[in-house]
Amino acid sequence: MLKMFLASSFKDVVDLFRKFADEDLKGKTLTFIPTASIPEEVVHYVNTAKEEFKKLGVVLVELDVAVASPEEIKEKLERNDFIYVSGGNTFFLLQELRRSGADKIMKEQVDSGKLYIGESAGAIVTSPNIEYIRFMDDKEKATQLKTFEGLNLMEFYPVPHYSNEPFKDSASAIIAHYGSTLNLLPISNTQVIKVKENDVIVC
Repeated sequence: MLKMFLASSFKDVVDLFRKFADEDLKGKTLTFIPTASIPEEVVHYVNTAKEEFKKLGVVLVELDVAVASPEEIKEKLERNDFIYVSGGNTFFLLQELRRSGADKIMKEQVDSGKLYIGESAGAIVTSPNIEYIRFMDDKEKATQLKTFEGLNLMEFYPVPHYSNEPFKDSASAIIAHYGSTLNLLPISNTQVIKVKENDVIVC
């Protein structure tokens, strides 16, 4: 069963995650993918998310798909209980997921029922196409990305940080430009998109 927890800011929705997981998290293993943060200057959210998972008793196994071998990527994505993908630049993230082949393995794992946790860029990349996020993220940080087709895990387009600075204006621009053509799901830093099979709830 498809199971995804998509957020703007993980630290602000930890309690919602605990309820969503609905199981004892202590000792569970999580593949932690920080790749989206690599080209960014502000990256504090990466360590913040790590600390929150550790507080929950989750064992983190870090995987940077930009530098990991195909064998390491396959082993870590398949072995661990959950997959978490951090915030950062969505275009760079997609470029590296596709270049490394991690996108296909990740999609297989999530389609087979493994819990996927996406924060900001990690949420956006699950959409059918990430071109819409150009108002928020710099496309020039992914010079090798040829197409914008996302992981296409669901037929909607998350808009993180809705109503929150410093992304308030860019989120509004996305909604103004694409609101009539795409199935946008705006979420603030304290909201999440919960997906269980075909049930999609914003709360």
